[in-house]
Amino acid sequence: MITSLIIYLLVGACAGWLANRILGFNSSDLVKNLVLGIIGGIVGGLIGSLIGLSATNLIGSIILAVIGALVVEFVYHRFLK
Repeated sequence: MITSLIIYLLVGACAGWLANRILGFNSSDLVKNLVLGIIGGIVGGLIGSLIGLSATNLIGSIILAVIGALVVEFVYHRFLK
């Protein structure tokens, strides 16, 4: 249980950081990257299920989380900031 939570948080942080770098934003705020990455993981999972994809391993989870985090980061910087 604790291990799954730690892995989920690490995947979220990695996804938020990668999305931040891919979009060219220069933010090193770990908490913001973590929160947007976790939300991005949820969004990525929803997007994946809508188009028929699912993550079966860690790499797939990171890829879907990064895709979702890209969407969340874009919306955050475009409309909320």
